[in-house]
Amino acid sequence: MEQFINYILQFGHLNEKQIDLIKSKAVEIKLHKEEMYWEAGKIVKQIGFLTDGIIRVFYYNNKSEEITRYFIDENHLILSGNTIDEMYVPSEYLSAITDCKLVVFNKQDWKDILDTIIGWDRIVQKIITKHHNEKITRRSELVSQDGAERYLDFIQKFPTLVNRVPLSYIASYLGVTQSSLSRIRKNIR
Repeated sequence: MEQFINYILQFGHLNEKQIDLIKSKAVEIKLHKEEMYWEAGKIVKQIGFLTDGIIRVFYYNNKSEEITRYFIDENHLILSGNTIDEMYVPSEYLSAITDCKLVVFNKQDWKDILDTIIGWDRIVQKIITKHHNEKITRRSELVSQDGAERYLDFIQKFPTLVNRVPLSYIASYLGVTQSSLSRIRKNIR
């Protein structure tokens, strides 16, 4: 819980009463490796903050192949939809790659925090903007790079993920086959 509070405080000031309110609404949960945090087609009912572990965001293409869109690692907020009142039904799956720990809020508790703490929406917006910019930067560079450049870029940007994420997921994220990724890795060494 402290990890979440410390993270939030990087984006704005909260007094002790406000922090106590947030703590009273939060629940800490664990996801086991390969357990789903949310599934495509099912209404999302909570907001989460990943304190430990890695979650993979993926979907199925028209050939029923799993395509990894991105990875969520520690200190990332996992929101659902554009507004708190929206019934959000995702088209993607979020699955734990490792055992994970999250701080979660049901939507009503999140709304209560939003309605009670003046400036909470600004704090959350700053976090969303930061994460959105990171995601765009990660994905846009992949378009213009070949497989080796993508892998080297991945290693540089995500040094903590390389040994924690299965190669098949990294290959999918990079848009190469697993055998191509193995060749790339062999040539880099």
